[in-house]
Amino acid sequence: MKNNNKDKISIFVKKVFKVLHIKLSSKLENLFIQIFKFCIVGVIATIIDFAFLYIFKEFLHLNVVLSNTLSFCISVIYNYWASVKWVFDVNENKDPKKNFVIFIIFSVIGLLLNDLIMWITTDKFEIYYMIAKIIATFIVMIFNFITRKLFLE
Repeated sequence: MKNNNKDKISIFVKKVFKVLHIKLSSKLENLFIQIFKFCIVGVIATIIDFAFLYIFKEFLHLNVVLSNTLSFCISVIYNYWASVKWVFDVNENKDPKKNFVIFIIFSVIGLLLNDLIMWITTDKFEIYYMIAKIIATFIVMIFNFITRKLFLE
C-alpha cells in the first residue's frame, strides 16, 4: 500500500485506533488502512455504477442486465485507476499490462457474478432492481477485495 506519513487516511485510521486504545501490529494496522481506502474507492465506484445504471434503465430504457453491464464497466475504469494509484501496493516487478489484464479478468468475473445476482433477484424473485443492485454490489465487493489483494500485490 502506498503508505507515507502524509497520507491523510492512514493518519486518520491510526488516530482512531489510538483514541479507541486499539493496539495492532503494523501489518494488521496497514491491512485496516487498506480496507478503509478500498471502501472509499468502492463507495465512489458504487455511486458511479448506480448513477449510470439508473440513467441507462430509466432514460435510455435498456433492460436491467444490459444497463447493469454498461454501468459496471464504466465504474471498473475508475476502480482500476484508484485501486492501482491509491489502495493496493501493486507489485512493480510485474508488468503493468499484466496487472491490468488480471484486473480486467477478475472484473469480468465480478461482472458475471453481478449480472447473475441481478438476473436472479429481479427476474426470479421480482426484487426492485436498485435493491437487487445493493445485494449484488455487496457480494461482488468482497470478491473484488480478495482477488485484487491476492493478485495485484
